[in-house]
Parts: sequence; C-alpha cells; structure tokens
Amino acid sequence: MEIGSHGELIGNENGLYTSLVLLQQTQTNEDAAGSNNITPSSLISNMDANNTSSRRPSVASRSSSQNSVTPGGVSLAAGENAPAEEQNLPVPSFRRLLALNLPEWKQASIGCLGAVVFGGVQPVYAFTMGSMISIYFLADHNEIKEKIRIYSFCFLGLAFLSLIVNVIQHYNFAYMGEHLTKRIRGRMLSKILTFEVGWFDQDQNSSGAICSRLAKDANVVRSLVGDRMALLVQTISAVSIACTMGLIIAWRLAVVMIAVQPIIIVCFYVRRVLLTSMSQKAIKAQDESSKLAADAVSNLRTITAFSSQDRILKMLEKAQEGPQKENIRQSWYAGIGLGTSQSLMSCTWALDFWYGGRLISQGYITAKALFETFMILVSTGRVIADAGSMTTDLAKGSDSIRSVFAVLDRYTRIEPEDPEGYQPEEIRGHVELCDVDFAYPARPDVRIFQGFSISIEAGKSSALVGQSGSGKSTIIGLIERFYDPSRGAVKIDGRDIRSYHLRSLRKYIALVSQEPTLFAGTIKENISYGASSEVNESEVVEAAKAANAHDFIAALKDGYDTWCGDKGMQLSGGQKQRIAIARAILKNPVVLLLDEATSALDSQSEKVVQDALERVMVGRTSVVVAHRLSTIQNCDLIAVLDKGKVVEKGTHSSLLSKRPAGTYYSLVRLQTQRTTQNSATI
Repeated sequence: MEIGSHGELIGNENGLYTSLVLLQQTQTNEDAAGSNNITPSSLISNMDANNTSSRRPSVASRSSSQNSVTPGGVSLAAGENAPAEEQNLPVPSFRRLLALNLPEWKQASIGCLGAVVFGGVQPVYAFTMGSMISIYFLADHNEIKEKIRIYSFCFLGLAFLSLIVNVIQHYNFAYMGEHLTKRIRGRMLSKILTFEVGWFDQDQNSSGAICSRLAKDANVVRSLVGDRMALLVQTISAVSIACTMGLIIAWRLAVVMIAVQPIIIVCFYVRRVLLTSMSQKAIKAQDESSKLAADAVSNLRTITAFSSQDRILKMLEKAQEGPQKENIRQSWYAGIGLGTSQSLMSCTWALDFWYGGRLISQGYITAKALFETFMILVSTGRVIADAGSMTTDLAKGSDSIRSVFAVLDRYTRIEPEDPEGYQPEEIRGHVELCDVDFAYPARPDVRIFQGFSISIEAGKSSALVGQSGSGKSTIIGLIERFYDPSRGAVKIDGRDIRSYHLRSLRKYIALVSQEPTLFAGTIKENISYGASSEVNESEVVEAAKAANAHDFIAALKDGYDTWCGDKGMQLSGGQKQRIAIARAILKNPVVLLLDEATSALDSQSEKVVQDALERVMVGRTSVVVAHRLSTIQNCDLIAVLDKGKVVEKGTHSSLLSKRPAGTYYSLVRLQTQRTTQNSATI
C-alpha cells in the first residue's frame, strides 16, 4: 500500500501509515502539555516487554515454603515445601491400592482362580513330558502307539485348558486394571485441579510432569495390580503343586532338587536381568549421541547455513566414545555372568542326574520317576525366575504408587470448595489490599510486596502501570486468590477473600491475560467457557461482536465451529486475544481483570476492542494492567507502581500535570522524546 521512510510516509496526511500513527496518539490536557508541547505516544514504555517472564516465578527456582491459613484468617508460614512433603511420604501399602479396586472384586476373584489353574498347568505339563519319555523304552510297538496317543490327547487337552484359563485370567485382570487406571486418573486430575497455583510453580509439578504422572504412573500401578498380581498368583500355585507332586513321586530326589533349586532360580534370574540391564544401559549410553543426531537433523537449515557438517560429525564421533567403552565393559560382565549362570545350571542338573542314578541303582525310584521329578522341578525353577525378574518393576511400581498417593493425600493450601466459605448472592466489587506482604512460593527470598495497600472502588476502572517486576500482575493474582499473602489481607466488599467460598466468588470475576489460553475445541466452545451455565449461540455471537471478533470468525469456512487447534495454534495472536475477551464478556463479571488484554492487537483492532472494553467496563470494577497509554487514559484511577509501592495515583490528566517531578510524566516523556517532532508535524 505504501513504502518509504517514516518522515516521507508521515507527510501524507491521508495515508494509511499516518492513520495508524494517529490511532496510537492519546488525548492530552492542554494545560498539562504546556510549553513542552508533549503529545504522548500510546506506548508508555517498553518496560513491560519482558514482563511475562517476571510475573510467574521461575520454575527452576528452589522450592519454597507454603502458606497455611488459620480459621481466623491469619496466614502462617508452613516452613516446609511441597516436594519435601512428597519425598517423605511412606510408600502406601499394597492393601490400600487393592482397596481402590474393591468394586471389581468379582473380576479379581475369577482372575485369581484362572491364575491358580494356569499355575498348575506347568507342573502337570512337565509331569506328562517326563512320563512320556519312559514310553519309548517299551518293547511292544503297539503299546507305544496306544500310550503315545493317550499322551497326545493329554497335551491337546492341556493346550485347550491353557487357552481358556489364560483368556479368563488376563481378561479379568485387564478389566480390573483398566478400571483402576480410570479411577486413579480421574481422582488425581480432580485433586490436582483443586491445588493452589503455587504448587504448579514447582519444577517437578510442571504441565509435562503432571501429564506424565497421569499417563505413566497410573499405567504402572495398573500393571502392578493386574499383570504382576496374576504372575504372582500363578507362580505360588505352580511352586506349591510342583513341590507337592515331586515329593509324592520321589521324595528323596525331590528334597535334593528343592535344596539346589535356589541355584537354578538364581541362574535363570541372572540371565534375564543381565540381558535386560545390558540392553537398557546400551540404550542409555547412546542417548547423548541420539540427541545430537536428532538436533542435527531438526536444525539442518542452520547447520547447512554455517557449513557445520564436519563439526557435527566430529562431535558425534566424540559422543560415541563413551558408549563404545560402556558396551565393551558390559560385554565382559554379560559374558562372565551368563557363562557362570549356564555353568552352574548344568552343574545342578549333573547333580540331579547323578543322585537320581544312585537312587535308581539302589532301587528307591524308577527311571520314569526320575524323569518326572526332574522335569517338574526344573521347569518350576524357570517359573520362579520369571516372577523374580519383576523385582525391578516392583521398585518402579513403588515409586509410582508413592507419586499417585502423594497427589491423592495432599491437601491444597487454598481450598476452592470450602463448605464453610461464604457464598455471596451478589457483590459490589470494592477491592482492597491492606498491608499485604507477599513473595512467590517458588522464590520466597524475593519480596514483592511489603506493607502494600491499595483501594479499588466498586464500579470504577483502575489502571496499574510501572516497570517490569513492580508487582502489577501480582495484584491480579492476589485478587483472583491464586496466591495468599503471608501477611495482611485482600478484601472484596470489606470481607477477607479467604473467608469466601472461592468458586462462588470467582463466578463474579473474569480475567483476560496477556497470553490468552484457548483449548483444543471450536471457537464457540472456547467462548462458551466464560459462562457458568449453558448459553445459546446468539449470546456467543453478541459477545464476539462486542470483542470485535465476529467479523473474522464469520469469514472463516466453518464460522463458530472452526477448530482452534492445540492451544489455539490455528489462530493468530490477535484473534486468540479477541476470543479471550469475548469469553470474559460472556461471563458478565462484576470484577473485570485485564492483564495487558490488547497487547497482541494491531492499532486498528486495538482501537475497536478498546472501545468495546470501555463499554463493558461501565458500571463494573475494572483493574487494567497495561503499558499502552491509549488503553488506560480514560480510567478513573491510574496507580503507578515502583518496587512494590504505589508512588503515584490519580487520573491521566492529574498525573501529567505533575510535570517533570512526576514518575508517570517521566515514563510518558521517556517514550515520547523520539516521536515529539513527528507528532507535532501531524
């Protein structure tokens, strides 16, 4: 449309660029401007450009003390942090975990019965195999054929029995486990949604960590209760039946074999664990080189632009040195360990056959009894080793159980559903912060407020300006009761906010933040989240029109049914912001909190949205955090914050009239020095 330098474009009074500049100009009081002829730009300062990083505490910072509130409303430092609480929690008993599965007791009983039967199949199969060997030493060919036919049917019967009991066992334990997973995830998410915002500021409670807990920990618990319980029951059944059968068939040989059984078990166990551990360590050793390769592929444009291919290959070669040495070392361990276990297992078998041969020569047992006992007890050792190999899973399961119950047993510092809380039928919206001391829980050493007080009149609009880190957004968080002050009180209509039923109170409060949050749904659904009850489409459209969002929504192919994408990625920043404003308008709040609500909008959209917000703010208590003067110049009260203190307050005109001595005036002048000449030209 237009191209040129700033001076050239500004010279065209009817140009598009000039109109955009004019939209950013503010109404000033002639007396306040005086001889300096200052026409402030709509950008008070760039002081809030990095404000987002300062308003939420660093997730990498140290864990902090939480605050607890006595019934009298006095906040006390707890002196202990949430992570420490979770780490010190004892591992809940397996009985408590099973209690969560109590509604599925029928499936648990049927599954255990199936596991017991399947546990008996293994020794019976081994007994049949041992018995069949002696048949081939018979002299009569027809007798051999007849008995082989019988044993074949026995094997076929065991196969069908194994199929049936396996289906019964695994289905019932899977049914039981899936219901447990669903129940745990539901309870965990329900509990997590009641926790105070300070809990989420901890690094270990980030969104990724919480999603991992819900996805993995609940699944590990399901595996522990279902699959592992099945394996445990069938192992106990197999061992009991096998030992009983062995002692009945040839008790002398059985006693010796049972005595050396731990060696066989250790051999099987060592082989399994060594192979698994070797595989895991090899994968872990390759992690660094895998990450390097992944980064190189994903950032191929940068590598190509700087011709860094040779450097990347050298880095990869160096990264492979560690894994190579680790794999060689693991190979030695694996060779010695596996060789030793195989040797010991063969030695125990030699002992079994030698002693069995002695018993046969002395007439205590027959060759058939030898093979039967040997097959039964050797195969049972493998079953026990398989069960023993789950010790690693049990260790992981213990951590998962601790993690799950740490969430389920935790009490939130800020209870949103306090049954004794005051539930107002309506509020006027008078907000006060009285002698407030506050520091974010994640960084308790950094004091944001100390003895801070401010009064926001009901039905009036108040603006908060100041440098980054002065506490503007912290005030928003305290009014929403995302955090509790360590001293002092936040009051609404003269009542301490801690005495309210929190969810009832928040029905009267709406928040539009600088970074709007949209969910993976349609535009209509995202706007409807602002209403506490069902709303019709006409109400959604009216809210969108008030937020200057209807035109762009109507232009979309699917209109209000357009999918926003994950975190609203299908929409631009300005579009997301207008939908967030429409969501707040639909709520029809008494207290409206605008945390740089128009920061993502262009000048034209900002002007229209600002007019809509000004209409919405009429008769409501509005708290506006902004760094654009055009969004706050018409507010009833402007408070200038500096280092957690209110240094100035008044209307736009009264603050400008303080001339060079005023902080507000100096902030305005700081940003207008470069544009004063161009503004005068206009």
